[in-house]
Amino acid sequence: MFHLDTLSTLVAATLVLLLGRKLVQTVPFLKKYTIPEPVAGGLLVALALLVLKKSMDIEIDFDMSLKDPLMLAFFATIGLNANLASLRSGGKVLGTFLIVVVGLLLLQNALGIGMAKLLGLDPLMGLLAGSITLSGGLVLGGLIGGPVARYLVKHSSSPDGTPDDQLAPTAFEKPDMGRMITSLVLIESIALIAICLTVGKIVAQLLAGTVFELPTFVCVLFIGVILSNSLSALGLYRVFDRAVSVLGNVSLSLFLAMALMSLKLWELASLALPMIIILAVQAVAMALYAVFV
Repeated sequence: MFHLDTLSTLVAATLVLLLGRKLVQTVPFLKKYTIPEPVAGGLLVALALLVLKKSMDIEIDFDMSLKDPLMLAFFATIGLNANLASLRSGGKVLGTFLIVVVGLLLLQNALGIGMAKLLGLDPLMGLLAGSITLSGGLVLGGLIGGPVARYLVKHSSSPDGTPDDQLAPTAFEKPDMGRMITSLVLIESIALIAICLTVGKIVAQLLAGTVFELPTFVCVLFIGVILSNSLSALGLYRVFDRAVSVLGNVSLSLFLAMALMSLKLWELASLALPMIIILAVQAVAMALYAVFV
């Protein structure tokens, strides 16, 4: 058993990302289906560690203390970039999208419970393999998102993937006036993310054990929404969307790299085969739902 501390694990995660980038650039299949770099590199490392474990009984233990904060930071950036004024302008289309998403959550739970009963598991395990786990969809989304998106683009009204609107991005994606991502902007954005994580965790702890209990990442996301829109409404500060998105992408990439490279595939195969079967069926169902619904 070899143990890597926090900094060594962070170094390993960055190397996994670089490995994933090289794989995506050189392997036609990965490039064709836009498989994310952390997924490509992370799964390869996980497979290599499986071979190492089975052939030489050598196991590498990673310090995952940064994994959850990175995941929460990603959800904080989602909340900070949620502009309620722009969402209100979505109108009927946004309402339709909300109905479709809720329908997917119900489908995931129904499918999870049904598969659990079929496999002789507690129905609550089906819920665990339903929307509770899959509503974020970070890892599975990375695996099936590229192929599904490629299929949809190929069968869309613009087969070459060129957007219908060739104009500059709207104000929802970029501020009206040009701003540069400077060190000060990054510090401000990091401060906002840190506030979301701190307050979100406190709120999650206060709600724990009550009928309003929510996962920590949901609390962090909602704090981001409230903080961003409150500061904007009061005229105190406007969140720099692109800077927040950059930090969100970094957090998500490192989180995925850590989550995948630390997968102990030998344990999954021996202890959670029914759960893997349920999640595989869920992945297929989500892909079909994305294509046809």
